[in-house]
Amino acid sequence: MRKRIWIPLLVTFLALGAAFAIRAWLLVDLPALDTLASNLSAHSTKILDRHGRLLYTMADPHAGRHTSILLSEIPLACRRATIATEDANFYSNPGVDVVAIIRAVWINLRGGEVLSGGSTITQQLARNLLLSPQERTQRTLARKLRESILAWRLARAYTKDQILQLYLNEAYYGNLAYGIEAAAQTYFSKHAGELDLSECALLTGLPQSPAAYDPLANPQVARDRQAVVLDLMTKQGYITADDARLAKVESLHFAAVPFPIQAPHWVMYVRAWLEDHFTPEAIYREGLIVTTTLDLDWQNAAQDIVQRRLDELRQPGESAPSRNVNNAAVVALDPRTGEILTMLGSPDYFDLKISGAVNATLALRQPGSSIKPITYAAALDPRSADPLTAASMILDVRTSFTTKEGEPYVPRNYDLRYHGPVLAREALASSYNLPAVKVLDQIGLDTMIRLARQMGISTFSDSGRYGLALTLGGGEVRLLDMAAAYGAFASGGLRVEPVAVTRVTDARGQLRYQWVLQPGDRVLDERVAYLITSILSDDKARAPAFGEGSMLKIDRPAAAKTGTTSDWRDNWTLGYTPDLVAGVWVGNADNQPMENVSGITGAGPIWHEFMQTVLLGRPALDFREPPGLARALVCAMSGLVPNPDSPCPHTRTELFIEGTQPTQTDTFYRRFRIDAATGQLADVNTPPNRVVERIMLVLPAEALEWASDNGVETANDLTTDRRPPTSDQGLRASELDLTHPDVGTVYQISPVTPRETQRIAVSAQAGDGIQLTTLTLWVDDQLIATFREPPYRVLWTLQPGMHTFTARGADRNGRELVSPPVTITVLP
Repeated sequence: MRKRIWIPLLVTFLALGAAFAIRAWLLVDLPALDTLASNLSAHSTKILDRHGRLLYTMADPHAGRHTSILLSEIPLACRRATIATEDANFYSNPGVDVVAIIRAVWINLRGGEVLSGGSTITQQLARNLLLSPQERTQRTLARKLRESILAWRLARAYTKDQILQLYLNEAYYGNLAYGIEAAAQTYFSKHAGELDLSECALLTGLPQSPAAYDPLANPQVARDRQAVVLDLMTKQGYITADDARLAKVESLHFAAVPFPIQAPHWVMYVRAWLEDHFTPEAIYREGLIVTTTLDLDWQNAAQDIVQRRLDELRQPGESAPSRNVNNAAVVALDPRTGEILTMLGSPDYFDLKISGAVNATLALRQPGSSIKPITYAAALDPRSADPLTAASMILDVRTSFTTKEGEPYVPRNYDLRYHGPVLAREALASSYNLPAVKVLDQIGLDTMIRLARQMGISTFSDSGRYGLALTLGGGEVRLLDMAAAYGAFASGGLRVEPVAVTRVTDARGQLRYQWVLQPGDRVLDERVAYLITSILSDDKARAPAFGEGSMLKIDRPAAAKTGTTSDWRDNWTLGYTPDLVAGVWVGNADNQPMENVSGITGAGPIWHEFMQTVLLGRPALDFREPPGLARALVCAMSGLVPNPDSPCPHTRTELFIEGTQPTQTDTFYRRFRIDAATGQLADVNTPPNRVVERIMLVLPAEALEWASDNGVETANDLTTDRRPPTSDQGLRASELDLTHPDVGTVYQISPVTPRETQRIAVSAQAGDGIQLTTLTLWVDDQLIATFREPPYRVLWTLQPGMHTFTARGADRNGRELVSPPVTITVLP
């Protein structure tokens, strides 16, 4: 009988004890709902330049850029996008996700960590506006349950519409915008009520990770996130699949509303860094003092130079009535430390017409020829089986490569000419395209991409995505990454990691972060880095393309390289001294092509003036030559050792990594015995008084057509056989061939250049010993040219469709020769 009495009493006692324990665990100190307003006050975070000058005060957002609006003023699309993304059962749940709570209890019982995912809109409000800053970041079961209790209370005290309105007015959308109204103004320069479906979906995707999805710094990532939101809205039945498709392809025009700020692109970059390293509570409530690497004087100089130079480019003239260029960016860093000294993302952050808020130093753009030094650096590596040298001869003659799709690829130089035998120094300094492709073809895409990534190009992935055009700028890069990569040349081969923040303290003066300089990893042999510097600073080597004393030359030792895409959408100049590397991009944020604005006319003058301005008064430093280099005299045509018996007419002293100097004697220039009467080789029957000795040029067979086209005299055509061919010599299929174009080539007519300039060469060549009296060139059985003597070459204007070319000729014996046909395709 006593046991029957004591057992219920014991159970009752234990239940009361558990209830008191749960109350002590969960409910003690749980904030009341009327404490919402008291949680909004905070110390301001200040962002400073390297000299302590204030760039921006990140004040309490609710006292600054934050405007509450009624739910009825928020577009239905924005409300539905938020619900579909954050809390699909918002209008039916009790304010908490019961399943998520049970899951959290189960994980906790098994000894796991409680993650923050799965919170309802109401729970997010409770966590962010009611819990203390310290408790918000905890991943414990207690925090999850306390948050759920507060959410349950909120759901009892407020209607669903009131909670949704509060959430949309308090959510952080990045770029210092709190609430949907501030976000609409910040990103689109319009009121929230004017947002359409596409804009609502993009904004809705931001609160989950404002820095990662920032459309001004990472537009493609933001659009990918927008697509996720639209798919969730489709899944919930809020929109149709067609609505989602149209919203995904809608062109968005970003803007920014002016507010008190210096170097706004930089501030946003630093803000993203802060969000990666500190909690929102620390950033917005602890009064951080953030010392950055930026030099505000340099930043302002860059902005003045860019605005003035762009104005000059836009001045109408007879040769360029409309250059259509509106944007430019500048980034500069110290290659010895990686400290970013200047970051100008556009000429005007607040200019809606040019999407000025987009930071072009972080945008993905094609680099044109400015990527070539990395290709050459990989080829110069002395550890490779057959390393390139600055004196390696490369034949810049028409060459067809086969793409991975099996199609012919014929690179063309910027000046639409081929330059014959050139040494690697001139090929890189003068930015010839075909030699660069040949170098990449020799070393392989994997080798070049691996070095590019080691040097800081973060956007290059596996080689399967690219072809040989990668060395001409066929892969997208960021200007900041390119500047860091060039910094590796300036630093003697050490990787340069860009640094933005050096020190962070809080309002109480406690140190929260301190940057410590660490030596970068070696990514290049220091001798290779110096060779690249030697080439890019050689004013004479780049003179054939740019002339001597171009915009790439400044008042101190400096190396520089330009880049221009073939469609005029991007042009670049990157260059460095031992203590400064700077990169400039010029183009349009909307990717519209410019009109005849190249790296030397667009980005070059900006780079030149910026370097001259910011380095004024600083001592000029020489690049330090590392040990292990040697100099040797070479023939300027072949890059080989001059032959004393038949000396080449031009020699030069070249710089080599020790052990890579040429040992082979020059074979391009040879001594010949010539019959003065015939101009041909003398033989045993030539009278001695007619024999003269001449040193003549002998070129490889693949360069002979180039020599003929450019009037270069060679000894290749010399012969002792002056007899006309006889009829019994026989004819072969190769006795008359078309040398241009290549079989199966596909051409594309460009919409941005005049049609009359879009021409290809059509040419033919007779076989050895064949002497033609006439030759005609035909396209689709229509005569296009007649010749009595070589060279047999004509330019033909591209026309859409498939076209078949043939050559027809007659030799001295009256025989008719017909070349094999060549068919090409021209796309409209």
